[in-house]
Amino acid sequence: MSRTSRLVAAAAAGAAALLALTACTGGASSDEAAGVGPVTEGKLTIATGEPAYAPWVIDDAPESGEGFEAAVAYAVADEMGYAEGDVVWVRSSFDSAIAPGPKDWDLNIQQFSVSEERKQAVDFSSAYYETTQAVVAAGGTPAADAKSIADLKDTVIGVASGTTSLKVAEEVIAPNQQIQVFNSVDDTVAALQNGTIDALVTDLPGAFYVRDAQLDDGVIVGQLESEQGGDEFAFVLPKGSSLTAEVTAAVDALRENGTLDELAAEWIADQGAPVLK
Repeated sequence: MSRTSRLVAAAAAGAAALLALTACTGGASSDEAAGVGPVTEGKLTIATGEPAYAPWVIDDAPESGEGFEAAVAYAVADEMGYAEGDVVWVRSSFDSAIAPGPKDWDLNIQQFSVSEERKQAVDFSSAYYETTQAVVAAGGTPAADAKSIADLKDTVIGVASGTTSLKVAEEVIAPNQQIQVFNSVDDTVAALQNGTIDALVTDLPGAFYVRDAQLDDGVIVGQLESEQGGDEFAFVLPKGSSLTAEVTAAVDALRENGTLDELAAEWIADQGAPVLK
């Protein structure tokens, strides 16, 4: 329903009640949902995944404030004027968070990358993190012991086809041996497991998953600095949330004063993903 239609409908008896009901339905347009307020007045209800993994949330306990996204969430809440005790944590699936419809949370943080398609269903804050590419190796191998880019020059590097990883590996590592390209990340992991390659390059969130879930003794050798850019992670909010501008302003302030960089260094770089030079 357009804004003009609302004004016309407002003249009809009982229209206010009808509009209030319509604004709560899952099929509401962005105009209808405009001004969606907090779930609980005076509280900031933040959702994350279940379970939530390191380094984003440590020990699946976001209320501890430990882990990059947990720490960012509390920093944003503080910037918005909420005390630590006013933050309420709930859980949601990734897919339901970016689907149209009413939400039982004010903000959701679980590595959501911003896309135009997703913007049709939900709001996004400005980005609190841009992903990098990272090198993963099997423990106990020479590649796992690498401390610099130079240490990786003679290794056999694998990447998944169609990804930014190939360009970054060529640009930053420029290995002496040809980079091996596989059909998927899973195929690349299999090549690492059977010794076909010495290390693989993938995005940092994927690198943590490979290390923690796919390899028995995996090591994140480090992050690769590149101008290629990566996905931007942002808070998701209900479509038309009255908090979107305020959350964006808080994220922007934390970026400008260096807090986001400090938290990324503490919870990502210092937790097993150093930046390789």
